[in-house]
Amino acid sequence: MSPRAAKKKKQSLPDLLRAGRMDEFVKLALDMEPVDLADVLSSLDDDERLTAVRALPPEVSGEALTEMPEDEHAEDTLAALEPEQAADIVDEMADDDAADLLQDLDPEEQERILSEVEDRTEVDRLLAYDEESAGGLMTSHVVTVLDVATAGEAIEEIRRQAEEMEGFYQVFVVDGSHRLVGLLPLKDLVTSPADRAIREFMEAADITVTPERDQEEVARLMARYNVPSVPVVDADGVLLGRVTFDDVIDVVEAETTEDLLQFGGVSADEELSAPWTDAVRSRLPWLYVNLLTAFAAASVVLVFSDAIQELKWLAVFMPIIAGMGGNAGTQALAVSVRRIALGQVPQGHEIGIVGKEVLVGLVNGMASALVAGGIGWMAAGPQFGGVVALAMMANLGVAGFAGAFVPLFLERLRIDPAIASSVFVTTFTDMCGFFLLLGMATHFLL
Repeated sequence: MSPRAAKKKKQSLPDLLRAGRMDEFVKLALDMEPVDLADVLSSLDDDERLTAVRALPPEVSGEALTEMPEDEHAEDTLAALEPEQAADIVDEMADDDAADLLQDLDPEEQERILSEVEDRTEVDRLLAYDEESAGGLMTSHVVTVLDVATAGEAIEEIRRQAEEMEGFYQVFVVDGSHRLVGLLPLKDLVTSPADRAIREFMEAADITVTPERDQEEVARLMARYNVPSVPVVDADGVLLGRVTFDDVIDVVEAETTEDLLQFGGVSADEELSAPWTDAVRSRLPWLYVNLLTAFAAASVVLVFSDAIQELKWLAVFMPIIAGMGGNAGTQALAVSVRRIALGQVPQGHEIGIVGKEVLVGLVNGMASALVAGGIGWMAAGPQFGGVVALAMMANLGVAGFAGAFVPLFLERLRIDPAIASSVFVTTFTDMCGFFLLLGMATHFLL
């Protein structure tokens, strides 16, 4: 279906639903991709969405609910259904998708739905894991063959299992105790003689994760080794499931969004569709923190108030020095937080990372000092221009140090550097900028 046709259908479906033309609504919905149908459901109010889900076949409803944005709370729609109908939808969903949807419900609501599910074992097992771990991310649906099989026997076993599997990218080789012993390359499998033992051409399963592994680490691992899925094993090497690349994409998007919001001093829990009152409650505490740190920076100005009265040009260059330091610190901070997020801070290399940012800050500071010092020279003489140049260079060096050191230090304390770093870095560069300019002006010019 072309994007234009999909857009046209998305626009017409709500009108059909509101007009009560349910047969036409269902017929059109069945011809849509799940992600496009999810957009339609997201555009409806709660009652309309419930009506739509009740009218659609369970497998179609399940796929659409899975694709809905997190802040639309598809789980609430599922919970509003009769337990039998909700259970029918859960039955049609992949176990990991069902667990993700049920994870956000109260235990009582989960039990009310799962009590009607025909086989809840796999979903229950996934719900036991933390939702931000490999166990909470994985699906237990895997294609496996025994390590004693031949190529012909493996092909027959894969055919049998594939009938119950929506899609798979890898075949895992296990022993009699279901311990993972290798991966089966499909190309070698189909080109091998039927009587060839799969142990002769299977690959080692070097890349595995435990169910407790954090989802960000799983995403980095898959990106590093470019694998379509990664097996999840327990402490004894028993294969529990697999994490697939489509789930990792969702993780990367969610974590990037969270870091971006927190970097701006906005809570990651703030939903885009939430009312303005929620946005105020989420942002105001960080604004108060910024207000307090701003007063701390301003106290430096108060100490040198006599110098400002004597030399009015200081008031002009103060925000320039502080602003340039803040921008340079933010640049170093962004790079450092990205390093941490990507796991690119080897143990023992922290000093080298901080040193690099200080060097970058000093070089940029010298280049900026030429311009700022020249303007200061023209405004109030060569001595004043020299003070401005030194303050500019020093403050950008300080900014490089703060932008790298603060997030690394917070990470060492197990505090998310994306949340608190910007407040400390900007305050530090403001205070240092004011102190350097006003202190040197007091010492050399007055």
